[in-house]
Amino acid sequence: MAKVQGSTIGRLRGLLGSKAGDAERASDPPPSNQELRQALLLLRDYEQLGIGWFWASDADGLITYVSECVAQTIGRPRSEILGKPIQSLFILERDEEDAVERTLPLILSARKTFSELEVRAANDAATDEARIWWSISGRPQFSSNGTFTGYRGNGTDITAQRQSNRDASRLAQYDSLTGLANRHRMGKRLGATLTAYKSAGRPCAVMMIDLDRFKQVNDTLGHPAGDELLKQVAQRLQRVVTDKTCEIGRLGGDEFQIMLPDIDDRGRLGEIAKTIITMLSQPYQIEGSRCVIGASVGIAIAPYDGSASEDLVRSADLALYASKGGGRGQFRFYSSDLHSEAERRRQIEEDLRDALGSDQMRLAYQPIIDTKTNKVVTLEAFARWQHPEMGDIPPGIFIPIAEETNLIGALGDWALKQACMDAAQWPGGVRVAVNVSAAQFSNPGFASLVAQSLAHAELPPERLELELTESIFLGDKAATEEMFTQLKLLGVRLALDDFGTGYSSLGYLQHAPFDKIKIDKSFIQGVTDPGSRNSAIIAAIVGMAKAMQMDTTAEGIEAHDELDAM
Repeated sequence: MAKVQGSTIGRLRGLLGSKAGDAERASDPPPSNQELRQALLLLRDYEQLGIGWFWASDADGLITYVSECVAQTIGRPRSEILGKPIQSLFILERDEEDAVERTLPLILSARKTFSELEVRAANDAATDEARIWWSISGRPQFSSNGTFTGYRGNGTDITAQRQSNRDASRLAQYDSLTGLANRHRMGKRLGATLTAYKSAGRPCAVMMIDLDRFKQVNDTLGHPAGDELLKQVAQRLQRVVTDKTCEIGRLGGDEFQIMLPDIDDRGRLGEIAKTIITMLSQPYQIEGSRCVIGASVGIAIAPYDGSASEDLVRSADLALYASKGGGRGQFRFYSSDLHSEAERRRQIEEDLRDALGSDQMRLAYQPIIDTKTNKVVTLEAFARWQHPEMGDIPPGIFIPIAEETNLIGALGDWALKQACMDAAQWPGGVRVAVNVSAAQFSNPGFASLVAQSLAHAELPPERLELELTESIFLGDKAATEEMFTQLKLLGVRLALDDFGTGYSSLGYLQHAPFDKIKIDKSFIQGVTDPGSRNSAIIAAIVGMAKAMQMDTTAEGIEAHDELDAM
């Protein structure tokens, strides 16, 4: 098609062009009347079929001929177009890939042949979707004595082709799921910005954002739900960061990046980070389920934390790891000592995989005392890691790493078996309480593992208490209810941990067969301070639990006045 069309245009140019102006046709015989009539018919068919159109101008650049379809496109009568400057038909725009803007007046004044120049039709369309794009070509015409007489040329509509190229370009630069910039575009723009800012010493901040507990949503509700959650996260980020000079990108998975040019005020950046964490931590509605996640943020500022894009992003990544290691739901700025912390964290990740098989893990127990009898009724198990070189590694460090590296299930299963073995050796009816992660609870074989652990230790099921957090309710509702049923059939006790710190706790109590509520220690702290409302909240929780025939445990009592208040 392209060859046929091209040869047709060439033939028309040959028949309609001036003899004196084209050196390549100087020896051609003049066209006959029959050929001229045939050329006119071809020209008319070519225009009417919408394949393309023709134009001509005089020596002053004023239009002497233009196809009717051009007049229809720009919404003006053909009679008004004739006599106007040829450039009035087009709007030339800067090509983002070119450093030099091409202008039609410059090309025409040089009286040079030009080919396939992309221009936008001057149809004054307000939206990108309504814009028409043409590819135009032109050749200067000269009289027999060499005097310039004007231009003759042709044009074709390339709107569809340009839109296709634009879509392809967008796919290459933007995330198809969220519509945010992808890793490639973020890297390219950050590199260009830092290069441009370097000589002027202008700052540029980068935020790295990682979603907390996103994997649990993906694993329990499925990937479609995870995709929908990522879309909503992207929308919330766009509501927080509205400055047009900033850019938000999704680098992959649940990792996001924000570039903030000309900002180095740590107070302002901290406020933005806190707003992001607060916004992303609000509940989400996903396919009828209510999901709660969190976010951690790492911040680095150029040129102080790196003048090259790779260095700046690495610094922001280290700050992100530090914020996650500090308990998540936090933000951290980069500092030079984070390099050594990152190396230590990497070593812990590697060694944690071998810790269970090399007898480095042990269980420590915290007593839970009945305030009426002052006797120990339960011992709660906590995992402890005695590293051969680093010594005791706190749970606040290795538990988040275990969750990120998918080792939390193996660690939890070991703790459950070991706790049952230990409890079987204790005198009387003292119970053992074991924390259960959402990853363990969502495993269909978890109830069987509990049964095996009890049987192997010969421990009565009523002496085992499983402590669950509200994160287990992020999973499939039917599967969650089925697991509750299986565990209650075994005869074990169930406790809701950290009560009052999450969302919809009362809703969970309606359906879940808990035997105990554990009041989070945040309510105990400051309970005796003047004006504190914590005692009233605790009294309400205790009263509700009693009405529902549940026990109540208060965590974190560390002083006599707190004990008296309880």
